[in-house]
Amino acid sequence: MVNRITVAITILMLISLLPGGVVRADSANDYWPAWRGPMASGVSPTAKPPLTWSETQNIKWKAAVPGEGTSSPIVWAGKIFFLTAIETDRQGTPPPTQGPAADPNAPAPFHGGKAPKNVYKFDVVCLDRATGRILWEKTAREEVPHEGHSPEHGFASYSPVTDGAHIWAGFGSRGVHCYDVNGEHQWSRDLGQMTTKLMFGEGSSPALAGDALIVVMDHEGQSLIHALDKNTGRTLWKRARDEDTAWATPVVAEVGGRMQVIVSATKRIRSYDVQTGDLIWQCGGQTENVIPSPIAASGLVFCTSGLRGSELQAIELGHTGDLTGTSAVRWQVSKATPYVPSPILYDGKLYVCSMNRAAVSCYDAETGKLNFVEEHLDAVRDIFASPVGAAGRVYFVGRKGTTEVIRNADKLEVLATNKLDDEFDASPAIFGNEIFLKGKKCLYCIGER
Repeated sequence: MVNRITVAITILMLISLLPGGVVRADSANDYWPAWRGPMASGVSPTAKPPLTWSETQNIKWKAAVPGEGTSSPIVWAGKIFFLTAIETDRQGTPPPTQGPAADPNAPAPFHGGKAPKNVYKFDVVCLDRATGRILWEKTAREEVPHEGHSPEHGFASYSPVTDGAHIWAGFGSRGVHCYDVNGEHQWSRDLGQMTTKLMFGEGSSPALAGDALIVVMDHEGQSLIHALDKNTGRTLWKRARDEDTAWATPVVAEVGGRMQVIVSATKRIRSYDVQTGDLIWQCGGQTENVIPSPIAASGLVFCTSGLRGSELQAIELGHTGDLTGTSAVRWQVSKATPYVPSPILYDGKLYVCSMNRAAVSCYDAETGKLNFVEEHLDAVRDIFASPVGAAGRVYFVGRKGTTEVIRNADKLEVLATNKLDDEFDASPAIFGNEIFLKGKKCLYCIGER
């Protein structure tokens, strides 16, 4: 039996042990403790957010976002957390480059950005869920970044993760940092510097696996996966990875009573034993620049990518060794898969976008049977945010501020089209009767009023 994510296990263990200052919720599934929700599937099984909204309808509050970055918010009880990077007016010297030396005669990156000259503050932000007021904001690190990023990316594209007692914030080349939910610093670790392809930027969020914090650093130097003790930051194990730059956040599943951490990447999808770091299985077949994160549920893991090709693989868990081209790949599709947005799995239906367009396909997760393919949501068009689901609906948030809501069904049925005056690349979070949308300028709390 495979659990969708062991964050949910951790939450259940902690419900009765929460420290002072943490508000209890009705059940573990009410929380949104990581960027893909309580089951790492993009779905809240208990939430009932509004169907419709606008700048003048169903907005409980709207708070200005300090700094910049596409970090998606997470929610625990009465608090919202996200990461941000704030450019200061102070110039400085970047740290020495630890990765491959840059070619001084190389042309400027086509998509990436130039290395900045000013110091940035890398902050963890906590808002009050009821009002949007900043409860605390902590600077984890200050420095001049050693390289730039894509104009569409930012220096704070990671999302934090929480177990209700602590927050873990990964800033890649700027380290991993742990705070308690009241903002008290617990520990920090510098895991080294990354050199990303064409200076695209960094962004694989950490994942919790019991007492281990999993951090993946796939880049143009020596790629690594780390397992850190979540309480102290001590290294439990680390393994070298034969990979280039990728951005997929790992997913954690329990298989045969043991936890595995599954990482999707260009050369191989790999699964590691959480306790030992040993490689359990691997499987080839994804495309380049893997960004979407996998989903594990019902004995399968779903991995997808969409640059210079299309690939969606449903791989059976419980196997070992190299699964490439074997029957362990239950089904696969090589058409209309996403480049940036991760898939969503909702009541046995797997939804994917095509590239970065809101052209939606839906599959039966168990069999791969096609329900519909490349149905266009014309009001949304371009999409980076990963879709989320609740109350029998799937929410697709477009880059230009429009959200289309469809019914969770075998046939496409658009239920609502909602427009806000902001641009959105961060993925939504859902809690109770509210949905939280973090734009470039503001974070919106959307709930019926």
